[in-house]
Amino acid sequence: MIMFAYRFSLLAGTIINYGTTQSGIRDVAYNKDDTNEFAIVLYNVLWIRVSIFLIFLIGLICSFSLFESYYSYLLLALPIVLAEVFNPLGFFIGIEKIKIFNLYNFVANVAAVIAIVIFVKYPSDAIWVNFILGMGNVITYLTLLMYLIIRFRLVFHPPLKKDLLYMARNNFSLTINNISANLQQSVIIFALKWTNSDLLGAYTLSDRVIGQCRNLLNIVSNAVYPNAVNVYKQSAASWDNYRKRNKYLFTMLSFAGAIVIFMLSDFIIYTLSKKHDPNAIMLLRIMAFVPAISAVNVFSMLDLLLKNNSKEIFKIAIMLIAVSAFVAFILTRQGGLLIGTFTLIVEISAGLMYEYAIKKAAQNG
Repeated sequence: MIMFAYRFSLLAGTIINYGTTQSGIRDVAYNKDDTNEFAIVLYNVLWIRVSIFLIFLIGLICSFSLFESYYSYLLLALPIVLAEVFNPLGFFIGIEKIKIFNLYNFVANVAAVIAIVIFVKYPSDAIWVNFILGMGNVITYLTLLMYLIIRFRLVFHPPLKKDLLYMARNNFSLTINNISANLQQSVIIFALKWTNSDLLGAYTLSDRVIGQCRNLLNIVSNAVYPNAVNVYKQSAASWDNYRKRNKYLFTMLSFAGAIVIFMLSDFIIYTLSKKHDPNAIMLLRIMAFVPAISAVNVFSMLDLLLKNNSKEIFKIAIMLIAVSAFVAFILTRQGGLLIGTFTLIVEISAGLMYEYAIKKAAQNG
């Protein structure tokens, strides 16, 4: 139930973010030396996030009867959603000061772990885990936002209607893509919640490990993004060479990491759960090679973002949502450890679609 509420909150946070982290990186990277434009980007992003959060909050309050049996879990996970309103990751990547963000984030995560160890002692206390994690992020992100505003003297700019409409149109495809990416990890958990709860614990444990590997890849992607913008400014050919070179490098590193996870699956599961769970071990071994495929997809997605190919991003996102739902339906009906192949199938499908889109664009261009 904790993981279910966590995944639900991440999905809600993805919608509230509305692709502004990705577009913010690009916009800030172009305007970081112009504090006036920087301020406009920051306050427009905050305005649209707050607006969507308020709509979500009203919807959550009105849907009490729908989620009554686990409403308290969702309510106490609300800070995870709120944190996404203030998440300044895109701005720090854009100004190339990601070390500051990572340092604050690391301290917040350590503090959250300590708080969980101190306050969560019994199964009945576990309902507070998401609340503690979320509030830690809310405080950290607000602190980092204040740092940006004071450090760059970002004067408040009331958002203009035309700017908000432009962001609403331009970021729609990014939002659908991010929802699709979230569902690629979450839809199987939602499906298991209602069809095969016996494997839910084992799957979420394995998924948590792979999720951390994905987070590492996202950190790499975010670190590369500003430099990728500069390389692409030079020429499309320079970017293509840069993308291919780094794609192969990070794929090999991820593959090596996958072998380590495969070999140490029993140790990893025991470390996290304090028991030898054969189902979780086998699921983790099946899912171990997902990060290697994700490493390829990270650079393919960057290519589409840099070339502002929103039409292809949108089309792929819609197709992946359909693929995720179909694969989840088939695998949960089949039952057993085959569910471990879910992320592999979806990630391979995504990779094929991205490469096709890139090649098609190159032929047309």
